[in-house]
Amino acid sequence: MICVDTNVLLRYVLDDDPRQSPRSAELFSGEAKILITDVVLAEALWTLAGKKYKVSREDLLDLIEALFAEPVIEFEDKAVVWRSLGDFRTTEADFQDALILRKAEHLASVRQEMLTGFFTFDEAALQLDGATRPG
Repeated sequence: MICVDTNVLLRYVLDDDPRQSPRSAELFSGEAKILITDVVLAEALWTLAGKKYKVSREDLLDLIEALFAEPVIEFEDKAVVWRSLGDFRTTEADFQDALILRKAEHLASVRQEMLTGFFTFDEAALQLDGATRPG
């Protein structure tokens, strides 16, 4: 298994750099499993949705689903990412907020603790089951 940073993932997805994109594509077309950590996925989606690339929500959904279909890609926690994708699809919350909440739930479960709240001021994130406003 190998791991890539956000820039390598973006060069692969965007195919926008004549020097770096082919090298990224070579990694993703190889036989080694590629770990995409939660941080890398969150950063990549944030970058793509931002001012420079302005990728639509629908295209971000398609991208995440396409990454799931890539045979060499491994996610840090596939089930958590999949659940976050479902939240992203069915609410107005950002993927990153859904990921934060679902990772917290997962960690609480592993530690055999109860997650007593995910607190946010973000109106869209408040649509997530388990999110609440502080105070």
